[in-house]
Amino acid sequence: MPSDTPRPATGAAHPEPNLLGEYLRARRELVTPEQVGIPASGTRRVPGLRREEVAMLSGISAEYYLRLEQGRDRHPSAQVLQAIARVLLLDDDSYLLSLAADRPRRTRRAPRRETVPPSTARFVQSLPFPAFVEGRYLDVLVANPLAAALSPSLVVGGNRLRDFFLNPAERDLFPHWERAGQGLVAGFRAAVGSDIDDPRFIELVGELSLASPEFRRLWARHDVGPRAGAAMVFEHPQLGELRVDREKLAVGEGGLMLVVYHPEPGTAAAEKLAMLASSVLPTAPDARSRPADDARRASR
Repeated sequence: MPSDTPRPATGAAHPEPNLLGEYLRARRELVTPEQVGIPASGTRRVPGLRREEVAMLSGISAEYYLRLEQGRDRHPSAQVLQAIARVLLLDDDSYLLSLAADRPRRTRRAPRRETVPPSTARFVQSLPFPAFVEGRYLDVLVANPLAAALSPSLVVGGNRLRDFFLNPAERDLFPHWERAGQGLVAGFRAAVGSDIDDPRFIELVGELSLASPEFRRLWARHDVGPRAGAAMVFEHPQLGELRVDREKLAVGEGGLMLVVYHPEPGTAAAEKLAMLASSVLPTAPDARSRPADDARRASR
């Protein structure tokens, strides 16, 4: 059984946000007693599991678990956190472990500029599918014309979180809106990690928390998920239902991701994207006409 011997407390007042405690509380409230084999009986005053239930199933004392949620102990052992992660049904405990890691305190800094390598920008423009590069805050840094044709918000200067939660037209593109929003928020939290003193993070989360009840609800879940590929369904205003695969590939360092939406060859989605491409991409001149055109220009 994991040891519940706490390290010395850092005091009731702590200058840093209680990231570990907030995460434990949020995830605890999402696990039902039935999911961990506890019979449900009577009226429960709290959503999800009680603190003492998490402690019991993790093999630690209820008092020590309370100290973790309250932020009076912020550096439990990896063994304790892994035991708690199993109770909270976490598929991946790496984010939880990172919240308890020792981090040097940093002074507030100016937002850092995210730059896409020129070769990557050229590659995005050359792709025959909707493609763009997003930063760690989900800002659109580079996008090709097909991406903008798929969604008007996929243009340089857009922000995927802001458009998803605040733009009704963007919301209408996603028939499975709740699932898409949950994945977007989870990926954003993973990209930022514990770097919550970042000015861009503070600005974006503050704006969305005030303006969108849906964002507040999903953010409060503390979901953390990879920024990874997945099957996607769009409801395009001109093309109708569009089923594509989404690829997400890391670009360099700093959290930049190349995102590409591509259809399975021979499907209705492939035909629809080809139609979309023909409407937004310039037609290449016929190579057979170039010599004649060049001769006419030379004779002028």
